[in-house]
Amino acid sequence: MDCPPFSLKNMSRLFSALFLLFVQGSLAQRVRVEPEVVSYPGQTVTLRCQFPNPGGTQLTQVSWILEPSEGERTNIAVFHPNFGVSYPTQSPVAGRVSFLSNSPSLDNPSIQIRDVKMTDEGRYICEYATYPSGNEQGVSSLIMLAKPRNMATTVTVNAGNTPVIVARCESSNGRPAATISWTTTVNGNATTPVKTDNSDNTVSVQSEYMLIPQPSDNGKDISCVVSHRTMPQPETFPMKLTVEYPPQVQIVGYDNNWYKGRTSAFLTCQADGNPAPTTVTWRTLSGLMPDTVQVQENRLAVVKVDDSINTTFICEVRNSLGSGRDQVTILVREQSPPTSNAGVIAGVIFACLLAVLLISGLTFFLVTHNRRQQHGYRGTGKPTGAPYDSFTRLFGSAKSSKNGTGNTGNNNTPIYRGEVGLNEKAANQGMHPGGVTLLETTHTHTAEDILLSREIDDVERKKFDELMEEDERYDHFTGGGPILQLRPHDDEIDDDMESQRDGSVISRTAVYV
Repeated sequence: MDCPPFSLKNMSRLFSALFLLFVQGSLAQRVRVEPEVVSYPGQTVTLRCQFPNPGGTQLTQVSWILEPSEGERTNIAVFHPNFGVSYPTQSPVAGRVSFLSNSPSLDNPSIQIRDVKMTDEGRYICEYATYPSGNEQGVSSLIMLAKPRNMATTVTVNAGNTPVIVARCESSNGRPAATISWTTTVNGNATTPVKTDNSDNTVSVQSEYMLIPQPSDNGKDISCVVSHRTMPQPETFPMKLTVEYPPQVQIVGYDNNWYKGRTSAFLTCQADGNPAPTTVTWRTLSGLMPDTVQVQENRLAVVKVDDSINTTFICEVRNSLGSGRDQVTILVREQSPPTSNAGVIAGVIFACLLAVLLISGLTFFLVTHNRRQQHGYRGTGKPTGAPYDSFTRLFGSAKSSKNGTGNTGNNNTPIYRGEVGLNEKAANQGMHPGGVTLLETTHTHTAEDILLSREIDDVERKKFDELMEEDERYDHFTGGGPILQLRPHDDEIDDDMESQRDGSVISRTAVYV
């Protein structure tokens, strides 16, 4: 893209502008001042000025000039080495301005202004008259600050359908102007802040909050927040909205279960309003209040429900803005409706389940215990209800000899166990319940008794140990045990056989199950 050609006139203007900027920068650097000075009304402010490196420049005079925000420039103080100081009487700060030193000089022509006012704000120019370069100057801006007075209030309004002002916030006589914001949960809008310039050069700011007020907005929180340069942190004003409305009424207490004969039935008239309700009135649609009803301010008590309660009750509440009412129609039942037995049924089911669990646990324990008894105990005890044990199979029990006398030398007599009644009956008949002839039995010694008495020899002890091992293998079966026949010693074969009443002969050492 081709650049447009510069004319000689345009080039000369550009160089002139650059030169002026260079000169102004050089001058600004030579006269040293404070760019900005901040003060409050009533204070004394100092404006400093120096020409630190004059070099070959000759300083002839220094002047202070006030350039207000609005208005014309005015000389306020002049110093000449030969003619001294001068304070023009037409300046806005006349009588309050002076050079900082009683003997000012061109090296330090600083000034001070006492009891500054908000109107003293502006640009203060320190200007040197020099030779040969002419006048050189530096500019200090005096910023006047004023802490505002802040306040906020709510506005009492009536509930309605149009937006109204519900709160105001104001920051007065501040400089610069304050900033106002709102925080609230209600659905409204803040107006644009209005600024007012005061005669003393301060500014007042006012903001309002508008809302379509509803009864539910009464008492809601709203806060005005004011921020200003003179305050280290914003100032917050918490408030509560005030919305007035007629009473809102509701009757509670009827549960649709008013039956004949019921006692202690109640209706309560709940009312909400702003201002607070002042009167509560109960009446019926027919105009007559039943005799069984007692009116207790906002509560209606029914001593006993009967047919006269079959009516419509009305509650009316009033405040200064108006009234509100509510009504409820009572339907009296003939009798009390059946109560729900769901809780009872649930309790019965739970109890049954608990009982089943307990019975199941007890049954399991008994069955397990019975099986253990059927399998037989180890050691010295004999199982209850077991057909035989190892010791019995080995030694038998004490019995009568052939001649009827007790024989403690032969312990190989068979023993048959069973129900006491059944054995006794079979014994009377001379027969075993299974068809085997019973022998007369006496007390059976336990293994512990025999072993402790040392009445068994080594052979019998070995038989006992083998039968104990066989008994352990036998315990693995749940059915009936096998018939075990012990071989007697060779010298006892004749004694092993015994005649019975029916003419039969059986072996003493055989064990029948």
